[in-house]
Amino acid sequence: MTGKALFELGQIVATPGALDLMERCHIDGLSLLARHVTGDWGDIDPEDRGLNEEALRDGSRIFSVYGKGAERCLVITEWDRSVTTILKPDEY
Repeated sequence: MTGKALFELGQIVATPGALDLMERCHIDGLSLLARHVTGDWGDIDPEDRGLNEEALRDGSRIFSVYGKGAERCLVITEWDRSVTTILKPDEY
């Protein structure tokens, strides 16, 4: 993690389920976004980590996972960097 933004987030949106989870579990959405945009992809598999590194070079979608089990949020920045969405896995 470099500490500086590696890409644009675009418009930031969150699903109702993610907003509920963040409120119930005292998860700071801004902290998730800060981790995501600085290259801390969270709890993703090593293969997906590599795909994110490629996405920084080729402009494809960037995907992060934070948390475990039912208390997990995904953060996805679209390929064109127009929007970043925070959502629960069952909302994907």
